[in-house]
Amino acid sequence: MKDKTIKISNLARIEGEGALFVKIKGDAVVDVRLEIFEPPRFFEALLRGRAFGEAPDITARICGICPVAYQMSAVHAMENAFGVEVDGPLRALRRLIYCGEWIESHTLHVYLLHAPDYLGYADALRMAKDHPGIVERGLQLKKAGNEIIRLMGGREVHPINVRVGGFYKVPTKSELAPVAERLRWAREAALETVRWTATLPVPEFDQDYEFVGLRHPFEYPFNEGRLISNRGLNISVREYEDSFVEEQIPHSHALHSRFKNRGAYLVGPIARYSLNFDRLSPIAQEAARAAGLSAVCRNPFRSIVVRSVEILQACDEAIRIIDGYERPTRPAVPIRPRAGTGYGCTEAPRGILYHRYRVDDAGVIQEAKIVPPTSQNQKMIEDDLRRFVQANINLPKEKLGLQCEQTIRNYDPCISCATHFLRLHYDRE
Repeated sequence: MKDKTIKISNLARIEGEGALFVKIKGDAVVDVRLEIFEPPRFFEALLRGRAFGEAPDITARICGICPVAYQMSAVHAMENAFGVEVDGPLRALRRLIYCGEWIESHTLHVYLLHAPDYLGYADALRMAKDHPGIVERGLQLKKAGNEIIRLMGGREVHPINVRVGGFYKVPTKSELAPVAERLRWAREAALETVRWTATLPVPEFDQDYEFVGLRHPFEYPFNEGRLISNRGLNISVREYEDSFVEEQIPHSHALHSRFKNRGAYLVGPIARYSLNFDRLSPIAQEAARAAGLSAVCRNPFRSIVVRSVEILQACDEAIRIIDGYERPTRPAVPIRPRAGTGYGCTEAPRGILYHRYRVDDAGVIQEAKIVPPTSQNQKMIEDDLRRFVQANINLPKEKLGLQCEQTIRNYDPCISCATHFLRLHYDRE
C-alpha cells in the first residue's frame, strides 16, 4: 500500500497550539498522538505566596473564553477551606454569571468554530457569505451572554467583580431588567439554534464512554454537586484525587488525567447532558427530544446539538433567576481565613474544572492544583481519533484529514486562551 502523508499547518478554530500525529500501517492505525507543544504557563506556581482573595482574578487570566469557570472553582475551593457557605440571592447570582459564560462560550463554538465543519466551509467568514442570517443570529446570541458577564463581572473578558464570599457589587432589579428582555429574545434564538443544529449532517459514531460530571439534587449543574459517572462513581469533590490522577505524557506539555483504575473518561456537554437530562428545564428537554436526542448522547459529533440545548437551558435559567431576584443586603458574606485545604469543582462549558488550595492561617496560598477539562479529555480525544480513523481508513487522505480536525473540534479543546493553530502529520505505510 502506498505511503501517505497529510500535513495541515493552519487550524484557526482551536484555542491553542498543538499538533496531531496519525500513523497507519496497512489497514491498521498504529499510533495517534495529540501533541500539545504550547509552553506551560505555570499558573499553579504563580498562585503560591498570593493572598486567597487574589485567586479568582489570577485564575480568570487562564482563559479569555471561560474565565468565570476558573473564578467560580477558585471561590468555591477557598470557601470550602474557610468553612463558608454562600446561599440565597448571592448563590443565584453566581449561577446567573455562569449562565452568561455558557451562552457566550457555547454560541462561539456552535456558530463560529464548529458549524463550518458540518456545512463545508473553511471558516465562519466564508459561511457568513452564504448564511448571513444564521451567523448574525449567532453573534447576537453570544452578545446576550456577554451582557450578563459584563453586568455581573464588571467587564466581558476576565471579569473583576467576583470575590471569595460573593461579589464586590451586586446589581439592582432595574439594572437586570433590560438583560432579561434581551434574554427573552435569546431564548427563542437558542430554541431555533437547537432546531438548526439538528439538521446538520452527522456521522454515525456512537461510543461507549464513561461520562463524568457533577450531579446536583435539584438543578442542572453549574457550581455544586457530587462527582458521578455512568459506571458507578459517586464521590464528593474533596475525593476527586482519590479516583483521578494526572500524568506527564512525552508528546504533550499538558498533563493527561485518567481514572486511576480504568483509564480515559469523558467530561463536557454530552457527559453532563447524559448524566443530568432529568435536571434540564422543560423547554430544554422538549427541544432536545424534538431534535432527535434521547436522554443519553454517545455520538461526539452530536455535541453541537447538545451544546445548543445547553444554551437554551442557560437562557431559560437566567430569565428565571432575574425574574425572582431580590437584591441581597450585602454583596458578600464575611470571610475569616484559617489554615486548611479547600476543594472546588464546577462545570465549565467544556466540562468539570477542579481546584485545590492549601492556605495558611493568614490565608496565603501555599499550594495550588488546577485540573482543566481539556486535560481530562485529551486521552479520550486520542481514543476517538484512533477509532474514527480506523473506521474510515479508506477515505481519501484530504477528506480523512478534515474529518480528523472535526473530531478534535467536537471537544472544543481549550489549549490556551488564544486561538492559534494545530498541525496534522498523517503517516501511512
